[in-house]
Amino acid sequence: MVRDYPLEKVRNFGIVAHVDAGKTTTSERILYYTGMSHKIGEVHEGDTITDWMEQERERGITITAAAITCFWTPTYARLDENGIAQASTAADEHKHRFNIIDTPGHIDFTSEVQRSMRVLDGAIVVFDGVAGVEPQSETNWRYAEDAKVPRLCFINKLDRTGASFEKSYASILRRLSKNAIRAQLPIGEEAAFEGIIDLLSRSVYRFGGKMGEEVSISDNVPEHMKADVEKYRGELVEKIVEQDEEAMNAYLEGNEPDLATLKKLLRKAVIANEVFPVFCGSALKNKGVQPILDGVIDYLPSPLEVPPAHGIDPNTGEDLYRTASDEEPFSALVFKLQTDPFVGQLSFFRVYSGVVNAGDTVLNASNGKKERIGRIVRLQADKREDVKTVYAGEIAAAVGMKEAKIGHTLCDEKNPIELEKIAFREPVISMRIEPKTKADQEKMGVALSKLSDEDPTFRVSSDPETLETIISGMGELHLDIIVDRMRREFNVEANTGKPQVAYRETIQGTADVEYKHIKQTGGRGQYGHVKIRIKPLEPVVEGEKVKNNVEREEHFEFINNIKGGVIPAEYIQPIKKGIKEAMERGILAGYPMVDVSVDLYDGSYHDVDSSEIAFKLAAINAFQEAAKQARPVILEPIMKVEVVTPEEFMGDVTGSINSKRGQVEGMEDRAENKVITAKVPLSELFGYTTELRSMSQGRATPTIEFSHYAVVPRNVADEIIAARK
Repeated sequence: MVRDYPLEKVRNFGIVAHVDAGKTTTSERILYYTGMSHKIGEVHEGDTITDWMEQERERGITITAAAITCFWTPTYARLDENGIAQASTAADEHKHRFNIIDTPGHIDFTSEVQRSMRVLDGAIVVFDGVAGVEPQSETNWRYAEDAKVPRLCFINKLDRTGASFEKSYASILRRLSKNAIRAQLPIGEEAAFEGIIDLLSRSVYRFGGKMGEEVSISDNVPEHMKADVEKYRGELVEKIVEQDEEAMNAYLEGNEPDLATLKKLLRKAVIANEVFPVFCGSALKNKGVQPILDGVIDYLPSPLEVPPAHGIDPNTGEDLYRTASDEEPFSALVFKLQTDPFVGQLSFFRVYSGVVNAGDTVLNASNGKKERIGRIVRLQADKREDVKTVYAGEIAAAVGMKEAKIGHTLCDEKNPIELEKIAFREPVISMRIEPKTKADQEKMGVALSKLSDEDPTFRVSSDPETLETIISGMGELHLDIIVDRMRREFNVEANTGKPQVAYRETIQGTADVEYKHIKQTGGRGQYGHVKIRIKPLEPVVEGEKVKNNVEREEHFEFINNIKGGVIPAEYIQPIKKGIKEAMERGILAGYPMVDVSVDLYDGSYHDVDSSEIAFKLAAINAFQEAAKQARPVILEPIMKVEVVTPEEFMGDVTGSINSKRGQVEGMEDRAENKVITAKVPLSELFGYTTELRSMSQGRATPTIEFSHYAVVPRNVADEIIAARK
């Protein structure tokens, strides 16, 4: 089969931003200008295409990442003799295929952004022209940095009162990267915002027509802006030529490279994450969206220009790599599951190498099972188009896969590879949930199972003592949406308890303990004898090789220092299992223990009476004794809180933060408001949004996101322990 679209003309990119920066509005403009929709949906009217869930439309926020396929021909390649961009034709040689993922901005759904980053080749990071860099912008930037995803910045909402391109640009330099550089300048701001100037080409873009679809490009730079254009263009060109020694030497001799060379060098720098060009506009007022799409073609990589996908051979553990080529063996990563009311479960996957056809049987390298790919669809948000074949570098969804979970690798049976897994944050908040009626009971189990498959930061567990169902997630809104989705999508009515904080326990000291488990009853007895040392787990040093006798997991390390078979090899895993079980139960208040290193260094066994269960029980008791001696403490989640408030309420806001064991870390001005940043324990923040609104006449707004775990003060720890008894 022959691919219908050349790989160098494919762009897989995401649109990421802080909640309310205008990301979905930008996506809707993209769909309209690329011809995927004939009407622009508006978030405030609840008729957007990418926010297609009922909850998204009601709340005006994005909850799930929506995948869209569309086509774009650069504006500058469609100009007539009057400098006006004409509609592109189907056979246009400049046409590119875009696979776009519109991701959520709200912090509680941040895992959607995190896992989308794994399958994207580039991203447009949208900023509010009034607020500049906001907390979630920083988190998203960090995810992109970790995944080494090239980025373009888009300062949006420049038509709003208080908007400032320069202030927003300065906040990007200060809080995100010194390598951001202006690629455009706005003509006017706030109500006077009327167009943009592309610095490299010195072109002036103006937007007319009913929906900004008529783009006219001229070289008539307004007189009052000529000096700024030359000044900032000089900065941009200098930044570009720094990337290439030959171009740098020529530039220093007074020979500036031509436009095509400058673009080529800038593209190379963007793909290498050395430069982040900053664009500007107002998506709501239909200004500046088309040039950022041109920027995607000009500066973001095709699948051919990103490094090969890294994985391991599931059988031997050796490193393997797959390049974006149809000739290589098939490999793909499942990055999203979605329950569709009409077709069942959709498994979204990104193909890194090879080709897959509807009807093929592939290997799921993560669980060793085979999957038949019955039907493949390409998504236009909530509409779908059946496709027979998906090629390297493309994104699609398979219908009805039974065993595939998020982060699983699909691959060719004869050439197995397991691609790098996606790591997710642990939930920080839990609550009890029970079905309202007997009829809801069975349906609730199915609903929770499907929802936890779709969202790896949502967990379901059972309280071993009360047998109640516990759901855990990233915040109050996260769990609220889950319960709402259960009601709407699965017709399950449920009662919920109060939200509870997901505390953890750890140790701050060391201990050395010997424990013998000996039971002599009639017949065969039980004998297990272990000696262990425990200490706090030290962070992994980058590049450090893990020794053969060390098994390291995220919050636990097990060191097997048994010499000369004093404990037979078949009892080592039961010992490890027993220690992990003891860690799950905790020591002080029954919360799971984290960040502990256990060294099993000695013991003994009995030829007749030793068994797996005897050594497991010995390990449980040894660990409990050791943990009690090693200065155990309770850890609590600390949240990063940013409050935007009018100045008159600043004293009340800082006072309320201090009363919640919070620490104010900084204050700055943002437009007419003050911005207070603080670290506050999660346990003190339940209902904080309502409290804040009442103290500020509804004018202060908080953003709350997880920061880290910290040791609970002694008096608070005593209360937590007492409450658990």
